[in-house]
Amino acid sequence: MDNRIYMDHAATTRLTSEALDAMMPYFQEKFGNASSLHTFGRETRGAADNARAQIAEAINTTPEEIIFTSGGTEADNLAIKGIAEANEDKGNHIITSKIEHPAVLNTCKYLAKNGYDVTFLDVDEYGMISLEDLKDSITEKTILISIMFANNEIGTIQPIKQIGEIAREKGIIFHTDAVQAAGSVPIDVEAMNIDVLSASAHKMYGPKGIGMLYVRRGVKIASHMHGGSHEGKKRAGTENVPSIVGFGQAFELAVQNMEENTKNITELRERLIEGIKAEIPNVKLNGHRTKRLPGNVNFCFEFIEGESLILMLDMRGIAASTGSACAAGSLEPSHVLMAIGLKHEIAHGSLRLTLGKSNTKDDVDTVIEQLKDVVGKLREMSPLFAQEKVEAQYV
Repeated sequence: MDNRIYMDHAATTRLTSEALDAMMPYFQEKFGNASSLHTFGRETRGAADNARAQIAEAINTTPEEIIFTSGGTEADNLAIKGIAEANEDKGNHIITSKIEHPAVLNTCKYLAKNGYDVTFLDVDEYGMISLEDLKDSITEKTILISIMFANNEIGTIQPIKQIGEIAREKGIIFHTDAVQAAGSVPIDVEAMNIDVLSASAHKMYGPKGIGMLYVRRGVKIASHMHGGSHEGKKRAGTENVPSIVGFGQAFELAVQNMEENTKNITELRERLIEGIKAEIPNVKLNGHRTKRLPGNVNFCFEFIEGESLILMLDMRGIAASTGSACAAGSLEPSHVLMAIGLKHEIAHGSLRLTLGKSNTKDDVDTVIEQLKDVVGKLREMSPLFAQEKVEAQYV
């Protein structure tokens, strides 16, 4: 690697050598179709089954309850559309939040245009839903509650166990988009009362293009990929065995090393947060101060545009983002930052720095130093900042 600093691990992570090594034989030597009955098929089927078992163990479930998908977006779509269709005889009401990933938000908006009643819960200034609001939103027609485990932009972790308890008590299916959380924080679908869960390999140092959906035994879900009988007839298509193997290896390693990684990354996160607050004025930390993902740092910098900040940092060898990679083409303020009550002009100056296991204290200190200089230069060019300084003279 070169001297660039990568702090965009929420967008994607580098494939680990262990996952790559596990995948390699299934590109050439062991190339059989996992649905074939001969020896070539059986050896790839065995590899896929082993990965399914690795992932099931990581979240405390059984292999039969794991469905492989092409990624987190497909897993979210399959969960929400599949549950809605399979349970329409019971009702048509879905509850979600205003800060979900677009894979959930846009799927729910699609259903809202097609006869479903969707409640989008507000969140507080930290990005937390209210459990009382959730309870008050439930009706006799509620069939699904879909609340993300942790937010991809501001890192806030929701009270998942309590949400699951509410859903279980009312006989409502509870789905959580755990794409950002899986591999970073402990997940136990039994203890947390989770019925359906989405995850993606490339957020935990696995390969891109592979995700999974956990579906508790007994939960009704309709298929939206029609064809063969793959994945328990829930997701047709020849299995992507190399990526499945890499996913299993990456998830197993993430769980094994979670305690050490969490400790190290959280220490770096705190060093970064406190350093930015100490060195740069007029900043706001977004998200819950403590109930947040280990590596997530999200700030708004007054009087500047986040896109300019990203480009100038990139010119200095620092990779960061303004929010979700899936919304990078939009010039609109982050829907997450708007939902937590920020004004447009403040939300436009957002920066997301997400740390990973390869980052160091030197990386953090370099980013603080460079960020301070870049913010200073951008503010000197900002007419808003100039106006602020003029007004301050007369206060």
